[in-house]
Amino acid sequence: MVDMMTRYDVFCKVVETGSFTLTAEKLGYSQSAVSQMIRALEQELGTTLFSRGKTGVTLTANGRQYLPYVRAICGAESALAKKRQEMLGLENSDIRIGTFTSVSRNLLPRLMQRFKARYPGVHFTLQQGDYTGIAQWIQEGSVDFGFVNPKAVKGLDIRPLYRDRMVAVLPPGHPLADHKQVSLWELAREPFILLDEGDYSVPLTAFAALHLHPAIEYKVVDDYSILAMVRQGLGVSALYRMVLPEYQQDVVTLPIAEELERTVAVAWRDWETLPLAARSFMNFIRDESPELLKTIPGVRQAEDGGHR
Repeated sequence: MVDMMTRYDVFCKVVETGSFTLTAEKLGYSQSAVSQMIRALEQELGTTLFSRGKTGVTLTANGRQYLPYVRAICGAESALAKKRQEMLGLENSDIRIGTFTSVSRNLLPRLMQRFKARYPGVHFTLQQGDYTGIAQWIQEGSVDFGFVNPKAVKGLDIRPLYRDRMVAVLPPGHPLADHKQVSLWELAREPFILLDEGDYSVPLTAFAALHLHPAIEYKVVDDYSILAMVRQGLGVSALYRMVLPEYQQDVVTLPIAEELERTVAVAWRDWETLPLAARSFMNFIRDESPELLKTIPGVRQAEDGGHR
């Protein structure tokens, strides 16, 4: 197939230059190589394509009949080569990711920046949600992959990335603020602002295990909105340590005695049907995230129990 396409391309170039010699110079071939390729094409088609004269070569009647078809093949060859380069270089590819606040603010921007330095033509679409919604988007195909808590999803392939522990977040001057740590029993008695994680909630699961019923005043999907609400004294909360280093001004954070923790993983539906760009970025996340996670206090790399 490659040889046939190459002969067609040489044919078009000879038509353009009117000379085997000029064609050879432009293509970097010897003149005899160009002549051999044209003869091979003539044998393939069973006709003479060019009339050879002292001033160069011209198309025969049959050659003129074949010209539009050969040009169409040359155009297809060029488009195929361009598409191949796009695929190899991930040009004009859109990577669709389901994510939640802490990942989209603390981990993804640096990963995307590094990936785009290698593949500037790649584009990203981030869809923000909770574990339940993200898992549904993956199943529906509205995102290529997403970040989830493995305990909250079923029927997806996963690759664990890191583990993140929750801490209590209190307004300054709160009666519990001078403690070294707080318990879930103490938090359950306070107006509580719950981080909305979807159908599976790490703090609600922990409260339920102890038969506690927290006084939930608000349910909020955005970590940073919760921080603002705690600052205003609207209640206490429990948030993951990843969100806190740059945003914990004017709040008090304390360890929780029961050690609430989640694993964050990348999840996808079918590796073989994922777009090339999405697979490439997921492998990039696997390779690059351990280094980046070392810079985020309180976050620990998870064992990679996923598969490809």
